[in-house]
Amino acid sequence: MSLEREEPSHFGAGPAQLPTCVLQQAAKDLVNYKNLGLGIGEISHRSKDATQVIEDGKRHLRELMDIPDTHEVFFMQGGGTTGFSSLGTNLLRGYVGKTGRVGTCGYLVTGSWSEKAFEEAQRLRLPAEVVFDSREFDTEKKFGSIPEESQWSARVQGKKYAYVYLCENETVHGVEWPQLPRCLVEDDDVELVADLSSDILSREIDVSQYGVIMAGAQKNIGLAGLTVYIIKKSILKNIAAADEEILNELGIPVTPIAFDYPTVVKNNSAYNTIPIFTLHVMDLVFQHLLKKGGLPQQTIENKQKAKLLYEALDAYPEFYRLPVAKNCRSSMNVVFTLVDSSLDDQFLKDAAAQRLTGLKGHRSVGGFRASLYNALTVATVERLVQFVKAFAEEHK
Repeated sequence: MSLEREEPSHFGAGPAQLPTCVLQQAAKDLVNYKNLGLGIGEISHRSKDATQVIEDGKRHLRELMDIPDTHEVFFMQGGGTTGFSSLGTNLLRGYVGKTGRVGTCGYLVTGSWSEKAFEEAQRLRLPAEVVFDSREFDTEKKFGSIPEESQWSARVQGKKYAYVYLCENETVHGVEWPQLPRCLVEDDDVELVADLSSDILSREIDVSQYGVIMAGAQKNIGLAGLTVYIIKKSILKNIAAADEEILNELGIPVTPIAFDYPTVVKNNSAYNTIPIFTLHVMDLVFQHLLKKGGLPQQTIENKQKAKLLYEALDAYPEFYRLPVAKNCRSSMNVVFTLVDSSLDDQFLKDAAAQRLTGLKGHRSVGGFRASLYNALTVATVERLVQFVKAFAEEHK
């Protein structure tokens, strides 16, 4: 069987397209890794070779994101939904370890994923509250905008938050924070916890501004089943300092041992059997990005791709509708609808005929979504732009 393939033009939101060169190397390593006579998925997760994969992954990610020594990197099984649970219990425990009291878990709700994170905190009976729901500031009461900081910043002043959570890029609704809220970044008493699952490594960021970064692998950095965590070392110390008996007395659920952050870090992400092949694919992606020029180069490409597609859609306002406010449009997930929805099926059919796939919108909102993740080249997006223009010209 050949490892060659025609370069895909797949705009699916995740699991998403990966660089072909990464998959080719991964396929070889799955059969025989470093001439060991075993595939990488067959070696012990505590062997020297597996440990090297873990260390390489951390080192390359640190280099890509310029992660400061104040923060630790680890990998944990599961995806974003697992993160919703583990972030809540770990960070609340850390607040107890730091202050001796229970804090409030705050959520900035700008789309379905931040809403789901809040709902999970509620389900776990954590003391959680919504700082704001962006729908309350929208005239149509829909997701599609982020309110000005001046409209809600007073809500966090003087509150004892264990953390404040946001989803930096909402894949379903195509909403992305253009920058972090200053009121949270500048408040040393509040830890900012962010889900970067769909925009990690898409642009340069200042990691020092975050208390915790969580990012599922299956969109921009690899295969489903593994999640990257970047966390302040001071938070890890605070989590470890909280006695479980005190947590029981305060009514705070104890985190399952496999998702206890200090335990995972102490065991170098291998307390239980880490999916080492999945991590290897992630590291191959990290290395691929470094060879391309790192995040400075990737930032330039992603800005160009988003600009090309948004300009094409905006050029046909009587044909395409873009529901997201311009100041918070996602550079990763471009959502749009047709004014004449009777053409929806034809749009997808004609796109597929040109091998442009994965454009159907999320089932909860309909319409269309083009995910412009790192593996999608500028040339691929240019092909989509040509199709978008031609389809509008044909049917307007």
